Amino acid sequence: MASGVRIALFVLLVLFGVLVAVAGVLVQSAWFPGGLLLALLGAAGVFYGGARALRARSGAYAPAASWLVAVLFLSMSRPEGDLLFGSTASSYLYLLGGMAVAVMCATLGAPAQPGGLAARLAK
Repeated sequence: MASGVRIALFVLLVLFGVLVAVAGVLVQSAWFPGGLLLALLGAAGVFYGGARALRARSGAYAPAASWLVAVLFLSMSRPEGDLLFGSTASSYLYLLGGMAVAVMCATLGAPAQPGGLAARLAK
């Protein structure tokens, strides 16, 4: 894969990570059990899809890092007292579950060794 295309995919994955984080923060508290599962499934789709698209673990790291930064940014309260990400059990489950999903998708996203045999390396 050409380096320009790879960089463009990384930028797109970072943007998808932020988009999924914002959508997840809004959805997870709206419909408690279903919204939380929907938000985590959306995050898992972006993380695992990125790993499979780039055929590398870094494809899951890029959206996961931007997801985490966006969620932490949205969890900060403003001086006026406004906040988007409340301190409820659903919010903490979304934060911790999303990090666990990111680790799982980065681990599962590692492809097999290219050009090698399935059982052993060629001599």
